[in-house]
Amino acid sequence: MAGRNTKDTGLKFRLSITVAFIVMIVIVTIVLIRSYTLTKTLEKNRSQITELNQSIAEEKERTEEIEQFSKEVQTNEYKEEVAKDKLGLVNEGEIIFKIEDDGGGE
Repeated sequence: MAGRNTKDTGLKFRLSITVAFIVMIVIVTIVLIRSYTLTKTLEKNRSQITELNQSIAEEKERTEEIEQFSKEVQTNEYKEEVAKDKLGLVNEGEIIFKIEDDGGGE
């Protein structure tokens, strides 16, 4: 009977070790899969941050151009140019010469 008890104890010990080993392998596998997923998410987020930083830089440049244009539009020279080009207005004492194309081409 004592021999059988020793065999049962040894079998239970091996079974316990086997179960612990399987549980450890499952845990390590889960950790590795999760690590891979997190790494891919991190790469994606870094790429997105780079794209957003580039967009921010482009929008800042665009904002500067708009601010510059806004200042230019407020000048008298610009207003005068638009009045002449778009409305055909002239300053007092100026004469406009209009060249008409006869359509001949030569």
